This record gives sequence, C-alpha cells and structure tokens, in this order.
Amino acid sequence: MSEIAHSAQGHGEGLTPAQIDQYWEQGFVVCPGLIDRETRERWDRRFCDLVEGRVDAPASLRIVRDVMIAKGAVEPASPLHAVNKILGFEDDPVLFEYPRDPRVLGRVRSLVGPDVMSIATNVIHKPPGVDARHPIHQDQLYFPLEPADRVVGTWTAIDRASRENGCLCVIPGTHREPLRQHVLPDWPWVNKYFFGVEGVDVSKRIHVELEPGDCVFFHPHLFHGSGRNRTTGFRRAMVAHFASVECKSVGGTSFQTQSFRRIE
Repeated sequence: MSEIAHSAQGHGEGLTPAQIDQYWEQGFVVCPGLIDRETRERWDRRFCDLVEGRVDAPASLRIVRDVMIAKGAVEPASPLHAVNKILGFEDDPVLFEYPRDPRVLGRVRSLVGPDVMSIATNVIHKPPGVDARHPIHQDQLYFPLEPADRVVGTWTAIDRASRENGCLCVIPGTHREPLRQHVLPDWPWVNKYFFGVEGVDVSKRIHVELEPGDCVFFHPHLFHGSGRNRTTGFRRAMVAHFASVECKSVGGTSFQTQSFRRIE
C-alpha cells in the first residue's frame, strides 16, 4: 500500500501514513474539517436550487423522491422535504467540483493510485418526517469492479451528522469480508435499491458522528448504513466513489458506463 501512496504524490495532499494504516486496519478513516464553509455552502445552494427548480438540471441528473412521499404516505412540507437524494451529478458544473476537489482527490489517490475515475456521485439528503433508513450494506454490491482494494467511497458532511439525524454507522474491520448476500429489509418503507447484508449483527456497529466539512473515506466492502432523521432539520452529504482506471469489471473486461469520469 505504501507504493500506491508514494506514487500519488504531486496530485494534491494525501493521507498521512497513520491515516492510511487506519484505513487498511478499520476499513475507513475520517478527515476532520476537510472542506471549508464557503465551498460547502456553494454546493448546498446548488442542491437547493436544483431541487426547488431555480436552475435547470442536466438531463443525466436525477432528483429522487423518498419512497414515503412517492407512495403518498407523507405530504411533504416543501420540495426539500420530498427528496431522498440527487443521483448522478457528473454533468453539473457546480456539484462535480466535489470529486475534482484536490483535498478529496489527493487522499483518494493515496489509497487507489494516481490514475482515477469517479464511478458514482450523489448528494444524500435525509429530511425529517420520513423513515429513510439505509440498512447496513456493502457498496461493492453496486460497483462490479475489481480489485475492490482499488475502489474507495467518500462521504462529506454538509450539515452536522449525529445519531439524532441519521449519521453513518459502520462495523470496523468488515472490509476484509467478501461481498455478502444482500436482501431487502423487512421494514414498512424502504427506498429503491436500499439492500442490506443478510444476517448482519448490528450490535457491532459504531456511529460516525461528523461536523460540517468532515470527510469519511471508506472501503467498498465495509459494512455501513444510516438511521432515521429524528430531528426537525435536514442532513445532507456529498458522496462520490472512485476507482483506479486499471480496475476491471467482475466479468474480466473493462467496465465502463456513462457515469464514469476519468479525473486528471
């Protein structure tokens, strides 16, 4: 792993050796205060402008409603109260600043190497008044790329993330597990594609509370999820996943989709 970290020098500030060791030992590492307030507020305004219709969304960008709103179980108090996430912001010039930000990108390159591509982008939005739990899962389920050690997720808090508003929870060390069987949880309300690891022992989870601007870097096999937002406010996060351009599809050929973007 030190060879990768060394080869990434010159591409933005990377993780420290201690942070890299923690990542490979625990499956995740938190970088406090990585993104400044002005930058966070610009991305947050863009999210609100897109959701509330003040700017036109790129054709490839999807604004996804929460399942409880879509099925009429809850009447949203505003457009923001209806949304679960923005999915696929590669073609939005403001939001796509996030995966290109040197503070994020340099640390990603410490883990997966200098030549990287973004493979998925989301603004995760957890409004009050809906369930919106995400069962404990492995992101590798959604990214059929190998080797998994050359794929990494990033999750940056726009708002404070606490147990009360549904922060991330993780089970440290589970990145060493293979990709496990996933099933839909037996809950009254589950958002589309919110699968969970079958038979997971949730008593082993820890909660990762974050201040605005803190960023988590995590392995795609790490068991993680999030709970309900039990407050009256919103909880938003910028999320992007990256992979080395050398990764291949599980089937053995180069895996390419329209959402993949090589980042120089």
